[in-house]
Amino acid sequence: MNPHGGPRVNPVNPLEQALHAARALVLADLVAREVADADVVSLVEESVAQRRWWVQQWPEGVEFIAGLVAQDVQDALLERYGRWPLCPVCGSGDPHALDVEPELGPDPHWVCHKAGVKVAAVGELGGAGGGAASS
Repeated sequence: MNPHGGPRVNPVNPLEQALHAARALVLADLVAREVADADVVSLVEESVAQRRWWVQQWPEGVEFIAGLVAQDVQDALLERYGRWPLCPVCGSGDPHALDVEPELGPDPHWVCHKAGVKVAAVGELGGAGGGAASS
């Protein structure tokens, strides 16, 4: 019992909090680009499960989870459906996907290497123009 008379509630584990946040950010980007069907959401869940194990082995990497889940989903989409997310910045030339930077670091962003610009933070593609998966 806690001092206020109710049952004691355990605080959320920081690892689980980071995993849930990463899931939410990547899902927000998938929804923003209209590719969040059930198969794609399953890819997110697979990545979160794999990254749970990874961060249990390397707890200092917890702040890198969002970028890693975004990269995992991007790689899985490339294998199954095509490039994602397409760059909304470059209006001409071949369609190309954005990259996550830093590859292993905090505060991940979607970046267009052709134009050399940050397009949006992971989880904020909704405000960065359109672009569905395309091969």
